Amino acid sequence: MSDVEEQVSEDDWAAALSEQQPTDAVEAKPANIFEQFSESTDKSGAMHDYSMILDIPVNLTVELGRTHISIRNLLQLGHGSVVELEGLAGEPMNVLVNGTLIAQGEVVVVNEKFGIRLTDIITPAERMKKLNR
Repeated sequence: MSDVEEQVSEDDWAAALSEQQPTDAVEAKPANIFEQFSESTDKSGAMHDYSMILDIPVNLTVELGRTHISIRNLLQLGHGSVVELEGLAGEPMNVLVNGTLIAQGEVVVVNEKFGIRLTDIITPAERMKKLNR
């Protein structure tokens, strides 16, 4: 962009900003949208109403295992290739929500569909310990 074009755009911004009314000229009234938060907290400040977040989508991942592989070996994979994973057969699988480990479980088959039976739920305290490592 040339200096002339930059000057024109800066002048346009200055003109637009000067046309705005000062914020103190209009008396702003606070919105009442946060009142429900104060009503749903107890004396300790903890919230008990989770209904506001129940429809937020998250990514749930069940991890069978991991491995490191070179690009050379990756390019050689084809239909029927077997990739060895670090996890052992019968070992619990990790359940992650948005990339954070929240539980472990075992594979089940129900009506010809795979599922996972949770066997161990990771507590928030355990998650914090893993973060500090």
